Amino acid sequence: MPRRIQFASALLLLVLVALFSMTPMTATQAQTGPTPTPNDPLWRAFSAARTAVEEKFNVDLTIVQNYSFEEVEFVNGIDDCVALEDPTTARSLYFGWRFVITALDGRQFEGRTSFDTTIVTACDQVTAPSAPEATAAPGAAGLPAPVAGAGATGAFELGGHVLGLSTNTVNAARRAGMSWVKHQVRYAAGADPSGVANLINGAHQNGFKVLLGIVGDPAALGASFDSYVAGFATYLGGVAALGADAIEVWNEPNIDREWPAGQINGGSYTRMLAAAFNAIKARNPNTIVISGAPAPTGFFGSAGCGTGGCNDDTFMQQMAAAGAANYMDCVGLHYNEGIIAPSQTSGDPRGGYPTYYFQSMLGRGLAPFGGKPACFSELGYLSPDGFSAPLPANFAWGQNTSVAEQASWLADAATRAAQSGRVRLMIVWNVDFTLYTADDPQGGYAMIRPDGSCPACDALGTVMRR
Repeated sequence: MPRRIQFASALLLLVLVALFSMTPMTATQAQTGPTPTPNDPLWRAFSAARTAVEEKFNVDLTIVQNYSFEEVEFVNGIDDCVALEDPTTARSLYFGWRFVITALDGRQFEGRTSFDTTIVTACDQVTAPSAPEATAAPGAAGLPAPVAGAGATGAFELGGHVLGLSTNTVNAARRAGMSWVKHQVRYAAGADPSGVANLINGAHQNGFKVLLGIVGDPAALGASFDSYVAGFATYLGGVAALGADAIEVWNEPNIDREWPAGQINGGSYTRMLAAAFNAIKARNPNTIVISGAPAPTGFFGSAGCGTGGCNDDTFMQQMAAAGAANYMDCVGLHYNEGIIAPSQTSGDPRGGYPTYYFQSMLGRGLAPFGGKPACFSELGYLSPDGFSAPLPANFAWGQNTSVAEQASWLADAATRAAQSGRVRLMIVWNVDFTLYTADDPQGGYAMIRPDGSCPACDALGTVMRR
């Protein structure tokens, strides 16, 4: 019997050549990928097949959506997937590795090798396409039929997460070409939706659409899941009825900072998402429903999940298996640990883990959900410029990012998001936050810098008005 294994969501881990060390960290910190093993036979086979495909099709497969491999019997030989000018040149190899690699743009390629990699071929086409496989999550059965709504229609738009709507903040957002603002709201059981009316009205009065990211109390959720979800969904419906243009359902539900430890699973989150989606659409079908963006992390290693959470790709695969695509207009994503330009697909000094790169982070989120667009509800670049203290140790990876780079990279990210045709909304984290403490340097992400300048406003304004 062939032995088949599927790897999903931009697995850069096996395409790194240089070894790098691992350091202890928490689930919310930046992470490195597992140490690659270039002397492993499977690694050598994958590398040889990938190289052959890249050369044949002139394609860059350094960063991919996913790939699969299997030990197979080549019934008519390893070259039976290639149209040979002279069939007598076909090589007599009947057992080996078969790889199917899915590029970031969705195209799939097949490469084959002998077990010792002395024989390699790049197929003319994929003989049996591969698709990401996700483990079915518990608690996913019995979801209600989704209520109809308008969905995330329209062209790409830009917004920013704001602390408030002061004159300075409003002017900065307008200068940057933003048409949205985001506020985050903390729900408490029994809360009245009218408490956020001022946020919605304030945004509209200043000419912005408003996204409300609404998150609740993990402890209360864990204590009584079903009743808490029912109340939370009712609250979101009430917020939608007040005119919220978009609602993000929870925040980073894949880690125990925001979800009950030991209960973290994309299937469980989908139960909340389904209830919230139907409550929102029943009250305001035009409100865009964004799935709660998971924290980008590979902290949980090859297992994918642990007591304290799940890797974001594993979590989204669990969501997809549970039917989450039926209960969202837009896939919520975060990208906030970049230290290189969005155009780069390699070269991060920390290594090749896909959450470090803008393009693979986008592919990582889109892959499990078919044709759903992405909404970056948090995208930012951290810079200590203008602050008297260096970044805290947990964020030291951003120490060398300048404000000029922050501005340039935000503009480039907006351009690439718009040109991708797959991103509906990009919310910059953040516009005007000033907090800069030993464990939370929010101000380092801010577009408005400590001296009042805003280079990112001009950079974004330029690309948004082209």
